[in-house]
Amino acid sequence: MNSVEIQRAFEIPGVPASTRMSEWVLAVMADRVEDSELVIRVVGIEESSALNHQYRRKKGPTNVLSFSYEKSYALPLETFGDLVICAPVVEKEAAEQKKSLDAHWAHMIVHGVLHLLGYDHDEGIDALEMETLEQAILAGMGFPNPYREAVEQ
Repeated sequence: MNSVEIQRAFEIPGVPASTRMSEWVLAVMADRVEDSELVIRVVGIEESSALNHQYRRKKGPTNVLSFSYEKSYALPLETFGDLVICAPVVEKEAAEQKKSLDAHWAHMIVHGVLHLLGYDHDEGIDALEMETLEQAILAGMGFPNPYREAVEQ
């Protein structure tokens, strides 16, 4: 059985309920990952900026960071990975892209979990594969294609 822990280090209106975020994670992990735990940490600009600089050598905050872990045989539930999501960045992007906040949060979570599964979007064919999978997973949860032109949703 997979489990999800939500850590709320930063809170603003519009951050989805922990149960919703857990549902989105589990939808991606279903049939792909077993007996693992994933942690989502919701952060603000300062913590996101510090982590983005420390781990990616990039300045400023980012929407989602994915941290995967090596398998350890000492624990009953393996730590699959951590997602760090910057609430103010997600809120700003949703407004700029004219997306519902819920849809953008779901996209960031699906996107982050797929990174933990080894998907990437740096090269053309890899990006197409990851984006196609994101669209299918989000559609299965009732969300629109996150890559279509920004239209009022």
